[in-house]
Amino acid sequence: MDIIDRVKQVIEHYGISVSAFADEIGVQRSSMSHLLNGRNKPSLDFVMKLVDSYPEVNLYWLLKGEGEFLVSETPAQTSLNAPIQFPDASLELEKKIPETKPTPKNIPELVKIVWFYSDGTFKAFIPEND
Repeated sequence: MDIIDRVKQVIEHYGISVSAFADEIGVQRSSMSHLLNGRNKPSLDFVMKLVDSYPEVNLYWLLKGEGEFLVSETPAQTSLNAPIQFPDASLELEKKIPETKPTPKNIPELVKIVWFYSDGTFKAFIPEND
């Protein structure tokens, strides 16, 4: 079973259409069609959007096909979500860092942008001056 089959399994598990799934995770419907038909492989951005929208789907299972389909929350994982308390060391650092003032820089003014194409043509862009 490859990653595309596992994405199909996620869609079937939630019982929604491919277009609804695409809308839910924030990708174009045509991208989903290309992916499910084998034309494209899922990008890292696609995988991250899927896991962000469905955090209960096991990322390792999705990528490698190993482990369980759904993440089971264990006490060890719950403690990882607890906020971490740090001492106020940042206050001491702020006191030690000297305040710097921004220095103005001479930034050259944009005059023209020219695109040259492989067929020998070109296109020029001249920005309007404010």
